[in-house]
Order: sequence, then C-alpha cells, then structure tokens
Amino acid sequence: MFEVAVIEDAAAAEVSLDPVRARLLAELAEPGSATMLAAKVGLPRQKVNYHLKALERHGLVELVEERRKGNVTERVMRATAASYVISPLALAAVQPDPSRSPDRLSARWLLALAAQLVRDVGELITGATAARKRVATFALDGEVRFASAADRAAFAEELAGAVAALVSKYHDEAAEGGRDHRVIVAVHPSVKTHGA
Repeated sequence: MFEVAVIEDAAAAEVSLDPVRARLLAELAEPGSATMLAAKVGLPRQKVNYHLKALERHGLVELVEERRKGNVTERVMRATAASYVISPLALAAVQPDPSRSPDRLSARWLLALAAQLVRDVGELITGATAARKRVATFALDGEVRFASAADRAAFAEELAGAVAALVSKYHDEAAEGGRDHRVIVAVHPSVKTHGA
C-alpha cells in the first residue's frame, strides 16, 4: 500500500468521491471483506460488494486474499493507498494553467501552480511506479511568523534573490545528459488545522 496515490482518471475520481466509497476506502486502510465492512458502515453486504467492485475496477482497492467459508469465497480487499490526491488531469479540459496569468502575488496563481505541481508529480509517480523506479524530488516545509507586512515583503524579496542565485549557480543549459528540474517556492498564510 502506498502512503499517497494520485488519481488521474476522471472516472476513477468520480468513483472515489462518492461518500460511501470514500468511507470504504478509509476503512480499507486495513484489509477487510464485504461482510466485515457491511457491519462497520451499516449497509447490506451486497451493496458493499457493489461499491467494492467499482473501486476495484478503477484500481483504488486490491484483492489481498480469498478465503473459503462454506459454499462462499470471501474476498479480502485493501485500499491501494492510505490517501489519495485527485490530479487536475481528471478534469483535463478545465485544469488550471499557471501560464495564463502569472502573478507572484496572486493566491489564485499560487493555486494554479500547486495544481500543476500535483499533475506533474502525479505523472512522475505513475511513470516511476510502472518502471519500478524512484523519482528524484526534494521538498521543504516550514513556518515563519512575520512581525509586519513589510517584513513579509522583505522576506519574499530576499527569498526570491536567494533562489535566483542558486538557480544561476547550478543551472547548466549545455550539460550533456542533464535533466531539467522545476523549482517551486511558495509562501502563504498558515491554515489552522481542525482540532488545533
């Protein structure tokens, strides 16, 4: 089971967004059968089986084992990931495009950039999984508290300069066999988590 999986297909996204199926995915972090799940979610086993088949068709759950119980074969299923992210590819015709209106200070542009990041990294993960390889990535996450809007603006300017200097130092357009990498740095107000 993966920690996070990316849903790129519109039909798979639709299946995963059904509230009953989303609940089944959550319950299937641990393997379970339709009978076990029916008791947990309060639905008839046949209805749970119907939902499990839809999830399985789209690769969101997988068969772990089959057990013989009398005249019945019980299928034990498990979610393919602990959590899922829906790629903008699932809505390809209306996916955000950050190149349409680049604005370093726009929250909507940041959101379009984040969507592009999800799409690109999702594609990389899909390809790497098929090739049984890892993707070379690096991420940095942290928080900073600014005393004023002026301090925030100064921080952003200094950060932009530092990143530009690093890019200038290491970028080699003529590197034979070199591989391009995207650098995205974002600063936004922190969101309080529920229950915090």
